[in-house]
Amino acid sequence: MLQKIILSQKNEVELALSQKYVEREAKINGLGNNLVKVVVGPRRAGKSFFTLHALSKAGSFGYANFDHEELSLARDYDAIVRGIDMAYSKPDFLFFDEIQNLPRWELFVNRLQRQGRKVIVSGSNSNLLSTELSTHLTGRHLQTAIFPFSFSESLKFSGASGSEGSAWEYIQKGGYPEIYSQGAEPRQYLSTLFDAVLFKDVVRRHKVRAPQSMESLAHFLLSNPSCEANPSSLARETGIKSPLTVEKYLSHLSESFLFFSIGRHSHKASERLASSRKIYCIDTGFIAAKGVTPSPNYGKLYENAVACALFRRQFEGACRLFYWKSPQGHEVDFAVREGHGVSALVQVCYDLSGKAKEREVRALLRASRELSCKNLIVVTHDYDATEDASWFGIKGKVKFVPLWKWLAE
Repeated sequence: MLQKIILSQKNEVELALSQKYVEREAKINGLGNNLVKVVVGPRRAGKSFFTLHALSKAGSFGYANFDHEELSLARDYDAIVRGIDMAYSKPDFLFFDEIQNLPRWELFVNRLQRQGRKVIVSGSNSNLLSTELSTHLTGRHLQTAIFPFSFSESLKFSGASGSEGSAWEYIQKGGYPEIYSQGAEPRQYLSTLFDAVLFKDVVRRHKVRAPQSMESLAHFLLSNPSCEANPSSLARETGIKSPLTVEKYLSHLSESFLFFSIGRHSHKASERLASSRKIYCIDTGFIAAKGVTPSPNYGKLYENAVACALFRRQFEGACRLFYWKSPQGHEVDFAVREGHGVSALVQVCYDLSGKAKEREVRALLRASRELSCKNLIVVTHDYDATEDASWFGIKGKVKFVPLWKWLAE
């Protein structure tokens, strides 16, 4: 039975490699060494496609996808390896897809690595790295993250050019590859995918006793994108009795790559821990498909799109992401910290009319002085300029850039 499944999946691999593929911005580093390669990211974001195409250029490889129910129930792990070696003539690489479905998989992979096999694993669970691998493969694995298409990748696949219109279309459709490659209707596809991840990867995996409460929290976050909240406020809004339960639910939603959050910038650890966090969805298409709002909140959708782009960099270890807020209520959406200092302060403002422009610039200048950062950016709908600004003796240059141009860069 195992051999039949592996051979069937081999046919699927050949079909996948024959389909149109757009080179992703990520790379798998160190394919020539013996470290375990780990590819993580949201379900259906293109991890398998990406890894298969990378391996097809690196040498021979064998494949097993543990999203297959019978394969995930196998307990003779050596028989799986023997089946792959027979089907693929003992390949150079072993690629195990959605490995988190295999019990105690980390011990299995650890043993193969010690035996000299080159192993690549993928999973739709951020805990794949933080717990299991850090425990059993400390210092012997390399990570690559694959998220839904970036704006640039979506343009590359569709052949479109960057513009205000294409940026708004990207926000509405999101970046999940099958919307582009298979022509799937975005709202229906994303609604189905979100529910599948919520109930399969969150409710079932974590044995959530009150799935309606988890669903209520997820739908509240989709309907209030880019919100600043804490477990107590979310408990009140959703009717969940305990803030501790909300905190646990948020952890599960983050682990499954549905949402992520950023904390408030502060030099005091106690202040960072006590402050509310800002919560974002991993893909703006989910918000368009599942969120319930009386009218589109362009500003919040733009902010979520910027957050997703910055979160990719944070997940890759290139920076740390915070929001900044003064005691007087001045707020900057994103403080991008690299090394020991803040490298950029980023505001997002769709509409600069009225006093909005003055408000955004004032907050940037105040944060600029406190955080010693001169790289001040306002992401806008269509305004493109660099201006000198001053406020109560604080001076700086502020770059205004349309969302589509900022995302493309």
